[in-house]
Amino acid sequence: MTLRLAAFVVVGALAGYGWHRLVGCRSGACPITANPYVSTVWGAVAGFLASGGWAG
Repeated sequence: MTLRLAAFVVVGALAGYGWHRLVGCRSGACPITANPYVSTVWGAVAGFLASGGWAG
Protein backbone atom coordinates (compact mmCIF):
# COMPACT_ATOMS: atom_id res chain seq x y z
CA MET A 1 0.00 0.00 0.00
CA THR A 2 2.77 2.44 0.92
CA LEU A 3 4.78 1.53 -2.16
CA ARG A 4 1.76 2.13 -4.37
CA LEU A 5 1.16 5.53 -2.77
CA ALA A 6 4.82 6.47 -3.18
CA ALA A 7 4.77 5.42 -6.83
CA PHE A 8 1.71 7.57 -7.53
CA VAL A 9 3.28 10.56 -5.79
CA VAL A 10 6.58 10.18 -7.67
CA VAL A 11 4.85 9.76 -11.04
CA GLY A 12 2.65 12.76 -10.26
CA ALA A 13 5.68 14.86 -9.34
CA LEU A 14 7.43 13.86 -12.57
CA ALA A 15 4.29 14.71 -14.54
CA GLY A 16 4.08 18.10 -12.83
CA TYR A 17 7.69 18.87 -13.66
CA GLY A 18 7.17 17.61 -17.20
CA TRP A 19 4.17 19.89 -17.56
CA HIS A 20 6.34 22.82 -16.48
CA ARG A 21 9.04 21.92 -19.02
CA LEU A 22 6.76 21.12 -21.97
CA VAL A 23 3.86 23.55 -21.50
CA GLY A 24 5.14 26.02 -18.93
CA CYS A 25 4.52 29.74 -18.86
CA ARG A 26 6.95 31.97 -20.71
CA SER A 27 5.70 35.23 -19.22
CA GLY A 28 5.96 34.08 -15.60
CA ALA A 29 2.39 35.20 -14.90
CA CYS A 30 1.03 31.67 -14.41
CA PRO A 31 1.18 30.87 -10.69
CA ILE A 32 1.52 27.09 -11.05
CA THR A 33 3.45 26.42 -14.25
CA ALA A 34 5.87 29.35 -14.05
CA ASN A 35 7.84 27.78 -11.19
CA PRO A 36 9.17 24.21 -11.50
CA TYR A 37 8.98 23.62 -7.75
CA VAL A 38 5.34 24.63 -7.52
CA SER A 39 4.32 22.54 -10.53
CA THR A 40 6.21 19.54 -9.13
CA VAL A 41 4.44 19.84 -5.77
CA TRP A 42 1.05 20.21 -7.47
CA GLY A 43 1.80 17.11 -9.53
CA ALA A 44 2.76 15.18 -6.40
CA VAL A 45 -0.49 16.24 -4.71
CA ALA A 46 -2.45 15.18 -7.78
CA GLY A 47 -0.66 11.79 -7.69
CA PHE A 48 -1.51 11.43 -4.01
CA LEU A 49 -5.16 12.16 -4.66
CA ALA A 50 -5.24 9.85 -7.69
CA SER A 51 -3.87 7.00 -5.57
CA GLY A 52 -6.74 7.29 -3.13
CA GLY A 53 -4.36 8.44 -0.41
CA TRP A 54 -7.15 9.94 1.69
CA ALA A 55 -9.09 6.67 1.72
CA GLY A 56 -6.60 4.94 3.89
